[in-house]
Amino acid sequence: MSVLDEIIIGVREDLAQRRMSREQLQEMVLAAPAVLDVLTRLRKDGISVIAEVKRSSPSKGALAPISDPAALAKIYQDNGASVVSVLTEQRRFGGSLADLAAVRKSVSIPILRKDFMVDEYQFHEARAYGADMILLIVAALSNEQLREFQALTHELGMQALVEVHTTEELEKALDISAEIIGVNSRNLKTLDVDSKVFADLLPMIPNQIVKVAESGISTRSDVEFAQLHGADAVLIGEALVRGTDPGATLRALLGQG
Repeated sequence: MSVLDEIIIGVREDLAQRRMSREQLQEMVLAAPAVLDVLTRLRKDGISVIAEVKRSSPSKGALAPISDPAALAKIYQDNGASVVSVLTEQRRFGGSLADLAAVRKSVSIPILRKDFMVDEYQFHEARAYGADMILLIVAALSNEQLREFQALTHELGMQALVEVHTTEELEKALDISAEIIGVNSRNLKTLDVDSKVFADLLPMIPNQIVKVAESGISTRSDVEFAQLHGADAVLIGEALVRGTDPGATLRALLGQG
């Protein structure tokens, strides 16, 4: 069983514990803040950063305690982030929906709910807690699920970051006319990172699609490498949360100091 398979089992178990009635969830969706424009943010001139609130990961273990995710998100916003990504998976990443709710109250830029989306309920849940964007991992979904989940995402007004790791997965993302495609350089079976994945896959994505480089980006040269191969945005977590000054780190990654 792969790491991805194990995570998804835990996601389903945790979801079963917190499910509320459809009526309760719909009330929250209706009361949620309006969806923000993700595409415009990520298509701005220059490279955009999706800055992540991330406590831990399966590959690196504990990264940072992050006692105040809202304050960290505000730092990201104030130092040039275009989108804030909030991990909500609990077992391997130490996240929660409470983090998502807190971040939504603290920033005025779009928010990505970063989780393993495998059930229709989670999409309504994401919108109920204020997400503007969700993650669809091609490796975790059937072709039918991928198509249905993207349609549901758009129906709820959100955008999907469709994540791929291989040429075959990229073809599936293109088949559903994904508007935002993330190329993840981390192998989900070994958890190793290979930046060559950026060089191989990013140039294959049509220019009208927003291209996001994910994983293994910790220096300005890493950002420039991704941008050289066509990335419009980079998703960064570990490099920001490990340091003592996430704002300064973010500015340095953006080439602003």
